[in-house]
Amino acid sequence: MTAPEKKGQLAQEYFESGCNCSQAVLLAFAPDCGLERDTALALASSFGGGFGRMRELCGALSGAGMALGLLRGYTALEDKPAKQQHYDLIQRLCQRFQEEQGHLRCADLLEKLQGEPGPEPADRTPEYYKARPCGRLVACAARLTQELLEETA
Repeated sequence: MTAPEKKGQLAQEYFESGCNCSQAVLLAFAPDCGLERDTALALASSFGGGFGRMRELCGALSGAGMALGLLRGYTALEDKPAKQQHYDLIQRLCQRFQEEQGHLRCADLLEKLQGEPGPEPADRTPEYYKARPCGRLVACAARLTQELLEETA
């Protein structure tokens, strides 16, 4: 199994243990980012369910973006080329994810599921995991993130 596949599998395991999509992906990269487990979980907690369960940008992509920001982001605010390089990286992530999954928005990715956005999280039952594509989505986002990290090493 390749390093990107291992990251994907790890993110899926985190999701299936109760993490939201964003937490699952960021937690898979937490050791690489120098983040403690609880810090990664807290940082990504707002981004599950498409940002606070509002079904906007897929939480898996948000977690991937946080990981890429920590590992390949810029800090010199006046460094326009560094900003451009980072935005290009994020856009490549999103393009690849959309090519593989068809959408970037949580609501579009979950379109076949019933239910409305709202603050109440769904119960994590075997049926929940079986019905949702989220395990596959976090695995994809983590794999693509690791591939981009290897390409930009």
